Amino acid sequence: MVSFIWTICYLSVLVGLSAYGVHRYFIIYLFLKYRKREPVPAARFEQLPVVTVQLPIFNEIYVAERLLRSVSQLDYPRDRLQIQVLDDSTDDTREITANCAAELRERGFDVELIHRTNRTGFKAGALERGLATARGEFVCILDADFVPPPDLLRKTVDFFTDPKVGMIQTRWGHLNRGYSLLTRVQAMFLDGHLVLEQTARSRSGRFFNFNGTAGLWRKSCIQQAGGWQHDTLTEDLDLSYRAQLAGWKFVFLPDVVTPAELPVDMNGFKSQQHRWTKGSIQTCKKLLPAIWRSKLPMPIKVEATGHLVSNFAYLLLACLVVLLHPSTGGPQSGWVRTLLIDVPIFLTASVSVAVFYICAQRELHPRTWMKEIMLLPCLLALGVGLSLNNARAVLEAVFNHKSDFTRTPKYGIERKSQRWRNCRYMPLKSVLPVAEMFFAVYFTYFVWYAIEHGQFLSVPFLLMFQFGFLYVSFCSVIQWLPKFNLNNGRAPDALPA
Repeated sequence: MVSFIWTICYLSVLVGLSAYGVHRYFIIYLFLKYRKREPVPAARFEQLPVVTVQLPIFNEIYVAERLLRSVSQLDYPRDRLQIQVLDDSTDDTREITANCAAELRERGFDVELIHRTNRTGFKAGALERGLATARGEFVCILDADFVPPPDLLRKTVDFFTDPKVGMIQTRWGHLNRGYSLLTRVQAMFLDGHLVLEQTARSRSGRFFNFNGTAGLWRKSCIQQAGGWQHDTLTEDLDLSYRAQLAGWKFVFLPDVVTPAELPVDMNGFKSQQHRWTKGSIQTCKKLLPAIWRSKLPMPIKVEATGHLVSNFAYLLLACLVVLLHPSTGGPQSGWVRTLLIDVPIFLTASVSVAVFYICAQRELHPRTWMKEIMLLPCLLALGVGLSLNNARAVLEAVFNHKSDFTRTPKYGIERKSQRWRNCRYMPLKSVLPVAEMFFAVYFTYFVWYAIEHGQFLSVPFLLMFQFGFLYVSFCSVIQWLPKFNLNNGRAPDALPA
């Protein structure tokens, strides 16, 4: 009986993961089919419109000045540019932004500094507050860790000559891609989403989302769609779907790159992933019924559903981690195990992920993509290691567990020589690494058992699970150990002016 229940549960999880694998293949198909359908502006503005650049900031002492200086270098007429510093900070960041704003005003910039005494609505609340006094017809949003290129507005604003276009998203670049193994793998994760998913959905007429930063909105689009709302942790995804449900068109520009800093610490990365995962499920619960009640074409409804439910895959992956075991019931040896465990996992999970990220790296790095994909095993392992963290986020969203908008700490890291440990902003400690370490030890035993019993086909997959949990748990704990605090309380090395 136990074996029967286990088999049913295992096969159910496998079918679910297979569906996500099929969806990933479908995204690849859409990308390859529509990759040459590059968007072009309907016309050119005879006179450039007024653009408001909104900079939502909360406790960003290491990157706030860099952001403001890069915005001041935008190639756009000053009389057509408004800068809004939406600073909710409670630390020395307030002094930094105040000094930078004053300096920019002296140089002739229109700078509005808005400081709220409470963080109602968090980032969404700050953006909504700024919108009330924004004088631009169009709004460019940049998070604190981004460094916009000078030609950002010049390359994007003309797409708004089409009155149906409500949002323009640029592709994120990575200032510190080569800083560590963690940042290199994160870059691959994001490249897959931004290069394949966003391009495929945008150019095939499906719904896609504003990524929260490095994009421009038509102010009237935001207002018509109901404004910024803060009942989810992903206000960007929420507003994107409401706007597209209202009939607005979005444009994704993969060739316009806005660089940003990747999290350099595991706890910060896990906090970011938790927020994104939980917010996406909250948005799914909020908007999926409206999508299916709408008169949208069926292909758009189906793809929107696949997009919004995609993070349930982490819950299935966490279930798979629990269901996999070396010897207690079920098909555990020989060809039965190979057919029911090794081959399905390989085809539905590993191969689909590998093909997905290979396509992304070939598109971005046509000459060096083979070097980049050497990290694929690490990417797969990191995905496994994050499964408990993100599965918890899914369950919190499903059961309406409330949590604050937790910002991802950024330290102004761009070079390998810069150090970050023991900086002012450290993520909250968690007991989750204990569970992750337990599974690392468990899969170590699992690897030994497989070798001992000649189940050699299983060993590569089990090593991936073992390394994923070991790496995530170790990196989560190490930054809290005193002897690894390399800076002795100092801030990261300052960037050159």
